[in-house]
Amino acid sequence: MVCCMLAYAERYRVVGKSIPKVDGGLKVTGAARYLDDIELPNMLYGKILHSRYPHARILRINTEKAWRVPGVRAVITGLDTVFNNMGILKDQPPLKFDKVRSVRDEVAAVAAETPEAAMEAVDNIEVEYQPLEGVFDPEEALKPGAPLIHEERGSNVVDLRFSFSTSGEEKFSEIFEKADAVVEDRYQVHYVNASPLGTMGCIAHYNDLGELTVYTNTQAPFLYRYELSKVIGINPTRIRVIQPEIGGSFGRGMDIYPIDPITAALSIKTRRPVKIIFTREEELQYAPPRQPAIFYIKTAANRDGRLLARDTRVILDAGAYVSWGPFDGRVMMATNSGLYEVPEVRFQATVVYTNNPYTGTQRGAGNPQITFAIEQQMDMLAEELGMDPVEFRMVNANKPNTVTPQGMRITTCELRECLRKAAEEIGWKGRKKAGPNRGIGFASFFHVGGGARVYRSDGCGTILTVDDFGLVTVITGSTDLGTGSDTAIAQIVAEELGVPIKNIRVVNDDASIRPWDVGTHASRATFVAGNSALLAARKAKQMILAAAAEELDVDVSELVVERGVIYSKENPSKRIGLDKAVRRLHFKSGGSVVVVSAYYDPPTEMQDERWMGNLSAAYSFGVQAALVEVEPETGVVKVLKIVSVHDSGRIINPAAAEGQVHGGVVMGLGYTLYEEMVLERGRVINASLADYLLPTASELPVVKAVFIENPDPAGPFGAKGIGETGCIPTAAAIANAVYDAVGKRVKSLPIKPEKLLSAV
Repeated sequence: MVCCMLAYAERYRVVGKSIPKVDGGLKVTGAARYLDDIELPNMLYGKILHSRYPHARILRINTEKAWRVPGVRAVITGLDTVFNNMGILKDQPPLKFDKVRSVRDEVAAVAAETPEAAMEAVDNIEVEYQPLEGVFDPEEALKPGAPLIHEERGSNVVDLRFSFSTSGEEKFSEIFEKADAVVEDRYQVHYVNASPLGTMGCIAHYNDLGELTVYTNTQAPFLYRYELSKVIGINPTRIRVIQPEIGGSFGRGMDIYPIDPITAALSIKTRRPVKIIFTREEELQYAPPRQPAIFYIKTAANRDGRLLARDTRVILDAGAYVSWGPFDGRVMMATNSGLYEVPEVRFQATVVYTNNPYTGTQRGAGNPQITFAIEQQMDMLAEELGMDPVEFRMVNANKPNTVTPQGMRITTCELRECLRKAAEEIGWKGRKKAGPNRGIGFASFFHVGGGARVYRSDGCGTILTVDDFGLVTVITGSTDLGTGSDTAIAQIVAEELGVPIKNIRVVNDDASIRPWDVGTHASRATFVAGNSALLAARKAKQMILAAAAEELDVDVSELVVERGVIYSKENPSKRIGLDKAVRRLHFKSGGSVVVVSAYYDPPTEMQDERWMGNLSAAYSFGVQAALVEVEPETGVVKVLKIVSVHDSGRIINPAAAEGQVHGGVVMGLGYTLYEEMVLERGRVINASLADYLLPTASELPVVKAVFIENPDPAGPFGAKGIGETGCIPTAAAIANAVYDAVGKRVKSLPIKPEKLLSAV
């Protein structure tokens, strides 16, 4: 659904229109080249040997039989290849040489003339292990005497602290003692795989000049180059990072993983291109999953329905090493203090090493996990107070121009209108009124919508050129993960310059020629990269209009650009084509003179050691309402309809935004009801799409996307981020709907029939 768009359609020529994706033609015809499509001359193919045990000492590695396989050109182990440790805490060697800490640990790798030869060689590598006792439950890993994953650290508690409190213990105790309503419970969320169309992989080519070219699906090419250079010991100026088309990533591409330096090392050893691409089974086994978590949450409210305090303790299973997953704790903390107006909040996350898979960040970055818990407690509090759950949320909804307890400054906020619209569209009449075995549930969300200052800079650069035929080339640091951010950038530039969208070309595949960008994450591409492109377009426009004003002998202030034509508002007969104005500049000054650059860094703050600070320039809000039907005899949950209402500022491309919402809802649906990485002693035992159940077309509900548009002054043409928000509230909304249908709660994901039957 499109709300409030007619006025924008009149004001803007390109912004607010459903423009087809600028790369859509390549993709629908099959001409787009993804990582798996790339074949370089003289290429070798790599395979990696993973550990048989979740926890063991490596006593011996024998590669003699592997070398005898015809076509093998390189075999490497951690004993003969020099790497520096990788990961957030530098706790992971790419190839393990003394000890393995999970069954995904990389022990050796092979490069051969064919994938089959590489696989045969890997199977012929002999490794002798001394098995060690493992620990697979993070709460067990915290107990005295638990096996230590990293003995040198002396504990399984990871040195990452995510804690925030508005007051001391005495005040919290007093609030909960005197509150009219208090709910307290335990919630648990699970491992899921991102499951993008493109599996993990890497192609590396080290040439005789000492230059390394890497083809990768990374979301952050500049940080990737820096991290890779440190791990393999090559100066970053000798590394070139190329991103082919990306078939989805969902946060998986935020880090480098052992596959990257291993591929590079094989190429360095052979001086030939080497390609390693995971099969789907390997993707499910070895790609970083969403961060699981255990929540202990207590929330208090007064008789009038006002929230008084929220106290949250979280246990995060880091797995064997620390990648981006545990940093979901920062987002959980922000949601704990920022979702609704809560005057007193406390949050404590403990990160724990286990022998389970290490985790990456995934779409929503911790927000779907904690929203699942918080929004169930909102329903429980409303019921205890005898209030309608929508009205209870209205009472506590965030408001514009307020500051959260952590210092996040909310500018635009339409949460109340989102609640009203969600209730209207789903047909809400009150509890237990959806029909036999049916229920309706609601869940709100709060997420960064204007970048997120995780690093010292959250900025993005743009180089923009206009040639003498009027072709505008936008070289952006931003990465399009398949989301359509390139199209949004093209629309922003086309709107500002007054040229047709077909005259805009967006370039962002080679990090060697692009300006710097921190990476595509936190729903930041349209906001941050869009603002950067808008600044560059304004610079170019000033230059071109100045030349046109001189040519037409008018004041520059009276000039307008539309559809590639510059004309005077006072005397429309005075006009000149934009391309002609650029040629005038060209012939007058010599050379290509319309070349501008811009860098946009949001006016935000790094959170300090107390976790205080305004980390985003804008915040997105919204609500989902879910209508479900529960089969009483089997416990099967059928989601019939989801209404997803979003306050994401001005929508640059309605069709693309709706696609993001639909994709997010489906991802949230899988997270809630179907997807689950089943682990047995740290090993994924359902590593195929026949057993790891993604939702199919037959499981999809009716999805209605609604946009409540209130342009944010900080965003490009008023836009805020929308990329992640579709999946954030889905699990909570469905869980609340299930409760409305059957009167029992399931407090762990996924909501499987057996869990529901057990609860009932």
